[in-house]
Amino acid sequence: MSSKKLIFLTNDDSYRSKGFAAAIEVARQFGRVIAIAPETPQSGMSQAITIHNPLRLNKVREEEGVLVYSLNGTPVDCVKMAFDHLFVDEKIDLVISGINHGSNAAVNVLYSGTMGAAIEAAFYNIPSIGLSLTDHDLDANFEGAVKYGSQIVKAVLDNDLPRPLCLNVNVPDIPCNEIKGIRIARQTRGYWREEFFKRTDPHGKDYFWLTGAFSNAEPEAEESDEWALANGYVAVVPVQVDLTAYNQMEHLKVLL
Repeated sequence: MSSKKLIFLTNDDSYRSKGFAAAIEVARQFGRVIAIAPETPQSGMSQAITIHNPLRLNKVREEEGVLVYSLNGTPVDCVKMAFDHLFVDEKIDLVISGINHGSNAAVNVLYSGTMGAAIEAAFYNIPSIGLSLTDHDLDANFEGAVKYGSQIVKAVLDNDLPRPLCLNVNVPDIPCNEIKGIRIARQTRGYWREEFFKRTDPHGKDYFWLTGAFSNAEPEAEESDEWALANGYVAVVPVQVDLTAYNQMEHLKVLL
């Protein structure tokens, strides 16, 4: 494998996050790193783009082999800025989005700004990996995520895999030496049920804080990403964008 690989990084926790620093640690092992990451946290932004406000790009770090910009937009804005403006003449070999603070397994893949950016990169026919650690702590231990993330990055760079390629990689929040290995999995079926905490501000106006819990509809499904994580494995789910419910098509043709 050539050491001249060019890897683009982004995330949804901002360029200041510990997980982003860990992603740079992963990427710089394999070549030159360029990055555009959000100026402020953008969790839950999915495929959102900015269309009503100006975007401002700022260089925040430059050293041997690493160049980092911040952008006052979403993770998908960062990918679009990279591929359609800043690096149009660069041949990018791989995109890494993360390392996210918190799980993006199961239906979280649809809400995640981290995975939104990884999916957007795959639209440009560039292999992409969304990396997440199932720990929301700002000071989380990324040792396991760096180790297994590096292993997966190397495998993708060393092999000519079919495209588009987008991997949703989630690493369990357990000591690195307790991780049992990697499992290729599918997305777990489940859903979030939200709860809104209602409070009143000093001016007598009501406001709400959103919280909720994930309900796993198939906790015993050993081929699922949630099962892999619960049993000490890194879960790798290949992601596609086509949301067509093919099993409904023939029935609808008759009905409609």
